[in-house]
Amino acid sequence: MHLTQYYTELYDEEARLLPAAGQVEFLTTMRYLERYLRPNQHVLELGAGTGRYSLALARAGYRVTALELVQHNIDVFRHKLRPTDHMILEQGNALDLSRFRDETFDVTLLLGPMYHLYTRDDQSLALREALRVTKPGGLLFAAYCMADSCLLYSGFLRGQVDAFLAEGKLRPEGWRCLSQPKDIFQLYRREDIEALTAPLPCERLHYVAADGLSRFMREALDQMPPERFALFLEYHWWLCERPGFADATEHSLDILRKWEGAK
Repeated sequence: MHLTQYYTELYDEEARLLPAAGQVEFLTTMRYLERYLRPNQHVLELGAGTGRYSLALARAGYRVTALELVQHNIDVFRHKLRPTDHMILEQGNALDLSRFRDETFDVTLLLGPMYHLYTRDDQSLALREALRVTKPGGLLFAAYCMADSCLLYSGFLRGQVDAFLAEGKLRPEGWRCLSQPKDIFQLYRREDIEALTAPLPCERLHYVAADGLSRFMREALDQMPPERFALFLEYHWWLCERPGFADATEHSLDILRKWEGAK
């Protein structure tokens, strides 16, 4: 299946983000962004999807440039734009940022493309390009889909583990999940992420379980009254950087600072 077909015909990104359970990742990521962003900074979002982060940041007063690959997502994004939204939205690929000069952006968001890159070369290229266009001392926020959460939820909770084994998507030795483009999502473990980032000219500020166990608590979270959901979020934010917990999350968030003097 082609990525464009998936987002155009089969998957509703907007619907995923509306229920309470779908907001945990967004609210967590925004919490860290708000911690580091400074007035009038310029943000680049790569793989901006339907604009959830870009629009929130633009409406908070930051300068935003958004790049998205899938035309359907761009169409949904443009439909949500208001006349007062001053931002740049373009179609493009996170693997080719040649339109941007080196050291242009204060913060670069890579919150979707790593989900859909299946070779180490492409994964490394996306990270290097994102850092190239980021200013020294600037930040890169990179998100990943995590393998063990998928295996626990889809494999064992939803009973697909036998199919994963039969189709060669899961290798019992080490319980490695093997993805191809037809599977849509590339799945990672923390050691995979650390291997990708180790050669890069940056330091890690935070490694975060962006949505924690919310995938396994969808029904309960969606039914919580607002005050209980707010309490859950406070607990989740206390828990989301604890060692070992991030491997159980559906989405992880890696926050990196580019070294001063790095190219």
